[in-house]
Amino acid sequence: MYKISRRQFLAAAGIASLACALTACGSASSTSDAEKITSIEQLYDGKKIGVQLGTTSDQYAADDFGADAVEQFSNSADAVQALKAGKLDAVIVDNEPAKKFVEANDDLMLLEAPYADEDYAICLAKGSELTASFNQAIAELKEDGTLQDILDKYINGVEGATGYVTPEGTAHPNGKLAMATNAYFPPYEYYEGTTITGIDIEFATAICDKLGYELTVEDMEFDSIIPAVTSGKFAFGAAGMTANPDRMKNVDFTDSYCNGIQSVIVKK
Repeated sequence: MYKISRRQFLAAAGIASLACALTACGSASSTSDAEKITSIEQLYDGKKIGVQLGTTSDQYAADDFGADAVEQFSNSADAVQALKAGKLDAVIVDNEPAKKFVEANDDLMLLEAPYADEDYAICLAKGSELTASFNQAIAELKEDGTLQDILDKYINGVEGATGYVTPEGTAHPNGKLAMATNAYFPPYEYYEGTTITGIDIEFATAICDKLGYELTVEDMEFDSIIPAVTSGKFAFGAAGMTANPDRMKNVDFTDSYCNGIQSVIVKK
């Protein structure tokens, strides 16, 4: 689901929070209770919105609120810092990273209404011979519960969920596969010390193990991932990426492996 889903969400949010919007709209700087943002509709009132460059948040916000209302950042963490400093009125980012930012900052909150929903997939070069085998592996990892265990570990907080670790003795007769990512998108990919981990890393590892490849991962700017894949320097990219029509002009996508919701972060 893409743009139509966002419009449906916005329409539903408009009905649910019209009264709040009429009483809470203020200037672009949220400095008092009367000016606090409590609904998506208030973002249409000259607010400044932070997004990560090249993401669907970036595309959607420009479409909905106008390019002049959007400020682009190389990663969502920088956008959140700008929000905390009073340089922005809101940040739009996927829900799971948004929850992590809010958990770490007690002066921030999420708007109740979601902004969009979308499906995540892995991107590969146009016509890649790997696409069919990736889809088969994804289907099998869904069926055998591996993907669910990863999601239970990182998102659902299920006690005892271990995610995925390469079993001892796993062979990689087909060599290495290089994955491009942007490691500032917890819990999908993020740093623990100097190691990149997260949902996409574990799931990509499971796919590569199943197909006989050793996974290697490189961190880069989000908007560099597709060029890195199309250039042939990387076999695939995974970073909570939505298979939207614009991206599909340049790369192929696997079947979806995860559903994501985009949310709005504001100051309390």
